[in-house]
Amino acid sequence: MRPVLMCDFDGTIVGVDTGTLILSKFAVGDWRYYDKLYDRNGMPIEEVMRRQFSTVRRWGFGLARGLGIRYRHLMQPTVSIRNLSKTYATGFNALKRINLNIRAGEIFALLGPNGAGKTTLINIVCGIVTPSEGAVAVAGHDIIADYRAARSMIGLVPQELHMPFAFTVEHMVSLGRTPFVNFLGTQGKHDAAIVQDALQAAGIASLAGRVFNQLSGGERQRVMIAMALAQQPRLLLLDEPTSHLDIKYQVETLELVQHLNRERGVTVIAAMHDLNLAARYFPRLLLFQRGIVADAGPAEVLEPGLLSRVYGVNVQVGILRGAEHLSVLPPSSEPAGAMEDERQKHIRPFIHVMAGGGSGELLMRALADAHIPFIAGALNIGDSDHTLALRLADRVITEQPYAPISPTTLQQVHSSLTHVSLLILCSMPIGPGNLALLREAAAAAQRGLPVLLLNTISKDIAARDYTGGDGLQLLEDLLQTGAIVVESVGEAIEIVRRVL
Repeated sequence: MRPVLMCDFDGTIVGVDTGTLILSKFAVGDWRYYDKLYDRNGMPIEEVMRRQFSTVRRWGFGLARGLGIRYRHLMQPTVSIRNLSKTYATGFNALKRINLNIRAGEIFALLGPNGAGKTTLINIVCGIVTPSEGAVAVAGHDIIADYRAARSMIGLVPQELHMPFAFTVEHMVSLGRTPFVNFLGTQGKHDAAIVQDALQAAGIASLAGRVFNQLSGGERQRVMIAMALAQQPRLLLLDEPTSHLDIKYQVETLELVQHLNRERGVTVIAAMHDLNLAARYFPRLLLFQRGIVADAGPAEVLEPGLLSRVYGVNVQVGILRGAEHLSVLPPSSEPAGAMEDERQKHIRPFIHVMAGGGSGELLMRALADAHIPFIAGALNIGDSDHTLALRLADRVITEQPYAPISPTTLQQVHSSLTHVSLLILCSMPIGPGNLALLREAAAAAQRGLPVLLLNTISKDIAARDYTGGDGLQLLEDLLQTGAIVVESVGEAIEIVRRVL
């Protein structure tokens, strides 16, 4: 079989189906990973694609197909998320500036610790929760402005479903047709046929007469998937589909989801806690902590340092003997922190960055581009600088959202400042919650630690000082101890290079 091109709606190649596996450019990001793959005629896949797509571009899809070139034409993104944020009435910031495209036919997993915002994102996509800012479109239909059209394309499988009545499995699955019944509330032959098809697809036709509440956890999960399939969705949302299931039903549930994706072309988004199952069944992973930390394939997202910073625990990542997929494991018999300490021996951060509110974005990107390891913090979860630091920094000192700096966190900052060679203080807002950071910076400067103030002493300092002048006084103390004011990130990087 010759490879099948997978083309986006604008004609851009986004993948290739070799017959035995699907290679996705948007999941991995570079065709060089496929250089050693060949078609059955011995020609490298990339060369096949280059020649075929040249013909497609030159003659158009219709004529190219007539010449024997096969392709799969993907339409517009099934889900388009733009600048999405959600803040609850309590002030809790659950999501912050999410931008994401999920293409038709993808199977995609959301990863992150408890409280990271995975369920909130799923609930917004399916219209249960209204975002504070931004927009979500499903197949081009805005989930708010065109709710009925968008929602009709979505099947939702919740974490749990409590049914107070003794409904049979068939009755439960037929409830999935409720949005499509006529004005009399009755279902016709067409609806009955769809229900039977959903029962067959989920492998529960033999359970049709059983009472839903009397089923096992794995069987109930299949019924909920069948209920979603009865809606004939283009998009299937699953909120932690393997929670509370034993390993047998976990595997069976994800095998079913993977089968539906491959055989029926259903786009799948699943919130997952089990990293090993996510690595096995989902070719695209999004690591999440109220913002996107990483979005790529398992090899890129399941990176030990990144997972340690997001989840707050050291892990090992590798391929077990005889296995095909990555596995995430505890750090063997080493004591807590030993793996991180060993890594720090080889790449010791020389720079400590204090930032917040987006003030450290340019600096952190410049340090990462220059391959200069650095520590960032303390930063609150949900802060845009915190999300970026999880991707770029060698270590991140994390504090809970909307909380002042705790003594434990402050001790971590103090320890870091005693080991680094330079402190860079960005033009972050100064409030009672982070005033303690400035005091630590001033104390470190008095001990002889060089300090750079990046755009910190400026005309708008009064507007950023919410401490009644205490913050400004600490900045003046830093200047008196020899802190250097720099006006640009480039100037800061030059000084860093000289110090190192």
